[in-house]
Amino acid sequence: MKMNKINPRTRQIIQDIRSAYVPTEAYERLDSYFGQLLEQRRADMAEGIVSNLRGIVLVGQSGAGKTSAIKELRRRYQNRLVCDDPDGTMELAGLHVPSPASMKHVGTATLQALGYPLSRDRSAPVIWDMVRRQLKLRQTLFLHLDEAQDLAQHQTDKERQAVVNTRKSLMENSQWPVGLLLTGMPGLKVIVNQDPQLARRLYPIEIERLSEYTGQDQVLSLVARYCDRATLEWHEDVRTADFASRLMHAADYEFGLLAQYIVETITDALRSEGGSTVVSKRHFAAVYHMRTAAIPGLNPFIAEDFYHIDPRQCFNDDVKGGC
Repeated sequence: MKMNKINPRTRQIIQDIRSAYVPTEAYERLDSYFGQLLEQRRADMAEGIVSNLRGIVLVGQSGAGKTSAIKELRRRYQNRLVCDDPDGTMELAGLHVPSPASMKHVGTATLQALGYPLSRDRSAPVIWDMVRRQLKLRQTLFLHLDEAQDLAQHQTDKERQAVVNTRKSLMENSQWPVGLLLTGMPGLKVIVNQDPQLARRLYPIEIERLSEYTGQDQVLSLVARYCDRATLEWHEDVRTADFASRLMHAADYEFGLLAQYIVETITDALRSEGGSTVVSKRHFAAVYHMRTAAIPGLNPFIAEDFYHIDPRQCFNDDVKGGC
């Protein structure tokens, strides 16, 4: 496909589309819970009160939109939270849970996220004592652990209970309690339900998969919303229930992936055809091919029997194989 030279206006539209975020019901709950926790912590600090804290657990399949939700949360609260201030304050710290997720490895990664890398080997108990000290020194109010489901993988019940106890101890610390923000795949529920006390201290949020029958209007509305934002027209073939079903299937019924498809399609259309293009199903088919290298017979926007296509596979050229 021939690429036109992008003018400043088109480039600005592309950047705007790429940075846009459409809040979901799950995100609204995340924002509400986080705001409540932050407000209560600020009030307690003003009164000199130290109380046990609560946290949030956000779960969803790969592509559900967890990363985008946390990114948007950080953006919205960037003026209300001090992060990595010159004086050392880091009110919101975050890390990707390492693999293997042993207590020692997770503690070491937490210290690194707090800007305190270990210079020599230490035992897990010593490392977590250091973590608690650093959380207080950096005035950390919230600690975000991403891919937290790995804390439960390849662990015995005893090891999982040790993980749970450590997490609870951070929220119950009498010197400096920290609110937890846990995000991950549905396997994270194993950790949360390991201990009723931990479960009671976490607000649970799950990003549900899109529904074939109830999600069509939501999908079509989202396409229209992004096209309007890009000041583009959209073709009749992307206004139908059939198209909504195809787009949901291409995104494996995950909202985050679906939003990515819409953004990438509009961006590609703008880059290749400019602001006069009319977004159509062929644009979505082209982006699906770019992402998967699938032949037309295995492209959900082209194939007649698209429900048998595995949208998670790349280089899939076996029409008979299906999934």
